[in-house]
Amino acid sequence: MKVLKFGGTSVGSSKNINNVISILEDYSKSDSVICVVSAVGGITDKLLLAGKLAQNKDSEFLEVFNTIKEIHLNIVNELIPNNNNNVIAFVNKRLEELNNLLNGIFLINELSPKTSDKLVSFGELLSSFIIAETMKSRGLSAERKNSQELVITNAIFTKAEVNYSITNKNIKDYFNAASQQVTILPGFVSKSVNGEQTTLGRGGSDFTAAIVAAALKVDQLEIWTDVSGMFTTNPKIVKHAYPISEISYQEAMELSHFGAKVLYPPTVQPVLDLEIPIYIKNTLEPEAAGTKISNDALISNKPVKGISNIGNIALLTLEGSGMVGIPGFSKRLFETLSQEKINVILITQASSEHSICLGVEAKDAKAAKEAIDSTFENEIALHKIEPIIVEGELSIVALVGDNMKNHQGISGKLFSALGKNNVNVRAIAQGASEKNISVVIAENDVKKALNVLHEQFFEAKTKQLNVFITGVGNVGERLVEQIKQQRKYLKENLKINIRVVGLSNSRKMVFNEGGIDLKSWKEQLADGEQASLQGFFENAKTMNLRNSIFVDVTANKNVADLYPQYLRESISVVACNKIACSSEYFNYKELKRLSLKYNAPLLFETNVGAGLPVIDTLNNLIASGDKVNSIQAVLSGSLNFVFNNFNDSTKFYDIVKQAAAEGYTEPDPRIDLSGVDVARKILILARESGVEMNLEDIENAPFLSESGLKSDTVDDFYQTLIDDEAHYQSLYASAKANDCQLKYVAKFDNGKASVSLQEIPNGHPFYNLEGSDNIVMFYTERYPEQPMIIKGAGAGADVTASGLFADIIRLGND
Repeated sequence: MKVLKFGGTSVGSSKNINNVISILEDYSKSDSVICVVSAVGGITDKLLLAGKLAQNKDSEFLEVFNTIKEIHLNIVNELIPNNNNNVIAFVNKRLEELNNLLNGIFLINELSPKTSDKLVSFGELLSSFIIAETMKSRGLSAERKNSQELVITNAIFTKAEVNYSITNKNIKDYFNAASQQVTILPGFVSKSVNGEQTTLGRGGSDFTAAIVAAALKVDQLEIWTDVSGMFTTNPKIVKHAYPISEISYQEAMELSHFGAKVLYPPTVQPVLDLEIPIYIKNTLEPEAAGTKISNDALISNKPVKGISNIGNIALLTLEGSGMVGIPGFSKRLFETLSQEKINVILITQASSEHSICLGVEAKDAKAAKEAIDSTFENEIALHKIEPIIVEGELSIVALVGDNMKNHQGISGKLFSALGKNNVNVRAIAQGASEKNISVVIAENDVKKALNVLHEQFFEAKTKQLNVFITGVGNVGERLVEQIKQQRKYLKENLKINIRVVGLSNSRKMVFNEGGIDLKSWKEQLADGEQASLQGFFENAKTMNLRNSIFVDVTANKNVADLYPQYLRESISVVACNKIACSSEYFNYKELKRLSLKYNAPLLFETNVGAGLPVIDTLNNLIASGDKVNSIQAVLSGSLNFVFNNFNDSTKFYDIVKQAAAEGYTEPDPRIDLSGVDVARKILILARESGVEMNLEDIENAPFLSESGLKSDTVDDFYQTLIDDEAHYQSLYASAKANDCQLKYVAKFDNGKASVSLQEIPNGHPFYNLEGSDNIVMFYTERYPEQPMIIKGAGAGADVTASGLFADIIRLGND
């Protein structure tokens, strides 16, 4: 004999009911089957809503009733299209009884627990009848037995306690005499010893099935639902969640208690002592293996079996110096809550005895506070304790696993993973058995927390990075293309999964939590919403994704001003925009402080040398204890390109235009040619060396003509280059006469910095610097005579994009 239970989703439509009947028909070929069914999906909630409306004298209850009626009659007509008069008559009769009950509630303006049990019983009684009659209409050996005649309880309505001695005898007597192959039982419903209708409480259909399975000592109990077993966590929140093949009773109860809705915790109690295995199966995928719950669950090399959560939690805190060393506080606290019938979900108390924290359902928080404050009214008046503190909009996340006690560092990994993603833990609870570690966090952090923890404990150490990119012009476009090209390689070889979830240019922005398709990102961006810098940030904040990275590929001060907001949300910042790190020193230090405080790295390697590892090398020197004495560098790829191509047979204007066209200069070339860009770069290197300095402290000797320096617009500036060609030719002529090359050089020495155009003699390391290359020479205590030299391409869209990409990958490797 087999016992199967089908939940509300499994019997939520005629199509699904047909799936159920197919499964039952297949099982019945080899054994007799007992099938416990829930109400049609959503009907119990509708019954309760109708009752509530009727109680409140709201005639809308009639509309809800008519919906319930329509749903059931439609299912009958779809399942039994012919010769269904008797079935329709029975269903209409039951529905008329339901209508009379609702009208009675409406008239007396009252919905007692006793009446509520009678009201919600209609769901299971109707669904079980319809399924049984459908099977009989198809010539199958099936009968419906009303569970109210088998399961006998006390008279505690809405959650009655089973009288097992009577119930077990009823079940054995009935099934010993039953001859049909399939017996359909309504779940959830029961009767008291006095014959009054009762129910077994939330999840009672699972409970009914377990009671029957235990009474008959069957080989296994099967719970059929709409998912293929118990998952490592909620698959609706975590896409990479997967079914657990085997799990122990204790693990199943822990996961179920903390929100895994495929199983109701009391379900396992009747079968636990008898060690009857429970299988969680999928009605929509009957061939799937599902989850086996038993005491012989396979020992897994993964200490954590699952991650679960409960939402809508409130945290109550009772604290005060008057509690310390005084016995009886806890007793009075829990007695008060017990008298109010308030269930305590989580408890934690500091060893100082100064405070006790309790987690309760949010709907009970107000009543709990009023009751506790009343109980401790005298102590509060005497200032021995504080009035109860209530915090809402919280959730509990729990790690569950029998083997956690045998593994060190589980808690450390838990808190480290949450902390790195700015998920604040409000309370912690861990039982002595170490089968469960529970933390209370903000409700809006649940999605991030579950994904982070699942990645930490269940995935093959693949770290997912969620990237938001502002500025998809020349460099930004190359960055997106590089990410698209290398995604597969990074995932397979570095275990980094990069997902671009936000893109913006100056006109449009687009977001996709599942990842923007990089094959068509331009089209998606063109159809996006109107761009807004603050709106882009708000979207990144609201999405609240783990391992979020904001990438700034602009030269916009307003974008740089938003870095603090991103960092405070633990969103890492990768920037080629030099404005932030070359702004006022206090702002630079504040960004560094925020980065450390919120564990959100601020990486700006491309600020100096584009794709060259200049800042990273400098940081490594400083971190290893070296000290920078001086720096000499050619840091402008654009200026090096200009002066490498300018001569007495070219026009300075043409070369600058060419540099701009090839992407070597900023959109406003005055930033490069005025020396401001180079000044910012040497300033950043000086600061990273540990020196406090601002931009105005850097000596800048401009080489531009006076009219070029005073130009108001980019067009005006270009015109000055034409008008002042003689000035620039004189610079070249002087260098040529001295057998020198013109190089724009940045220097830092003894706490002072300067930038200027210089004539570099033959033999100097800068003399043969070609194209748009950069070169940096670090003179340090370890490299006092022969400097450490970094040389290579220092400008261009591809190399700058690769520098940004390298910073993103560096975050993935942290």
